[in-house]
Amino acid sequence: MMIALGGTIGVGLFMGSKSTILWTGPSVMLSYALVGIFIFFIMRAMGEMLYVEPTTGSFATFGYKYIHPLVGYLTAWSTCFQWVIVGMSEVIAVGAYMQYWFPSLPTWVPGLIAMIVLTTVNLVSVKSFGEFEFWFSLIKVVTIIFMIAVGLGLILFGIGNGGKAIGFSNLWKNGGFFGGGFKGFFFSLSLVAASYQGVELVGITAGEAQDPQTTLTKAIQTLIGRILIFYCGAIFVIVTVYPWNQLGGIGSPFVATFSKAGITAAAGIINFVCVTAALSGCNSGIYSAGRMVYTLGVNGQGPKFFRKVTKSGVPVVGTFGVVIGLLIGVILSYMAPKNIFVYVYSASVLPGMVPWFVILISHIKFRKEQGALTDSHPFKMPFSPVSNYVTIGFLIMVLIGMLLNNETRASLIVGIVFLGLMAVSYYVLGIDKRIQEDDKE
Repeated sequence: MMIALGGTIGVGLFMGSKSTILWTGPSVMLSYALVGIFIFFIMRAMGEMLYVEPTTGSFATFGYKYIHPLVGYLTAWSTCFQWVIVGMSEVIAVGAYMQYWFPSLPTWVPGLIAMIVLTTVNLVSVKSFGEFEFWFSLIKVVTIIFMIAVGLGLILFGIGNGGKAIGFSNLWKNGGFFGGGFKGFFFSLSLVAASYQGVELVGITAGEAQDPQTTLTKAIQTLIGRILIFYCGAIFVIVTVYPWNQLGGIGSPFVATFSKAGITAAAGIINFVCVTAALSGCNSGIYSAGRMVYTLGVNGQGPKFFRKVTKSGVPVVGTFGVVIGLLIGVILSYMAPKNIFVYVYSASVLPGMVPWFVILISHIKFRKEQGALTDSHPFKMPFSPVSNYVTIGFLIMVLIGMLLNNETRASLIVGIVFLGLMAVSYYVLGIDKRIQEDDKE
């Protein structure tokens, strides 16, 4: 549960949520709720398949098996690309956040230290990865719960505001609930969808989880409800405490909410949480991308040495491959401009959505192949296959919104170019022929 939450709740909520709010106003809560409903269907589809076939490759393996080997190949590399990019951006972010306490410290130094520590943790064992990710996630979750409690105290009882309750009027004042109109609401869906990326990370743990049928079912069953509470609850407090159209000049909405309640150490607290959120993203990147490289080796879509693991079962090649990507992030934090974090992170959006499409399409094929066996399945996807097609349609609509929006078009194009290059490499490198030869053997 904590791994799934850690993969989803990141720096974007603590520092970047105001950008989404400024696009659409208080109705951004509906954006999070709407996208959350479709994420629920995606997770249930994945959970149904993992209940029957728990595997380390997860959705990449399902794409390979139920759609086409090329799809499995693209899914694995998309996940690798997504998490390497996320890891790079988080390494850059660690250095930036540490300057709050050490302004003269070069940003690349904390990034390099974080990379070395987290690489060591991941190489030791999968248990050490899980242990670190649990505590990183717990810090984020506790902070959000605390912020919601503080915010409700301000809204209902005026605690920290001289006893004068703020009330709920900010939800409909200042331009109305849909402050950014339909256009703002529509464009916000792409940013909100991006903020949910990483929720499928829990599926990659299936092959290494103890009693996956029980643990994964519990995690997926309760995950979406908790994420909606954290996201919608936090956003509700922010847009109720502050006029949404005044958020542009106050920095992090979390810092502002704590400060309004009289918590003077708010900036330091949130900065610390952002450091742990960045470390969590980096940790998740090393773990998940390493497993996807291993999956490519197992499926015959990469060199056999991709399958090499340590005595404790950690994929060596994949893990060190991710580290090379993180090292590039450290170099960029030394050489590149201050806004490099935004440029790097935005490139991961489309590759991060590929697993969702693959899960939904694979699940349709899975149902057909399993036939009557799915009738007694204890963890079925509701309303399938209709829910599959509706969710696929919604994701396509989000991508169209990204294409129409000047601020997100570039990141979508980067993702399309990456997928095109990987599809070409599949045939140029003769991977399709290699798979056919392996099948004959």
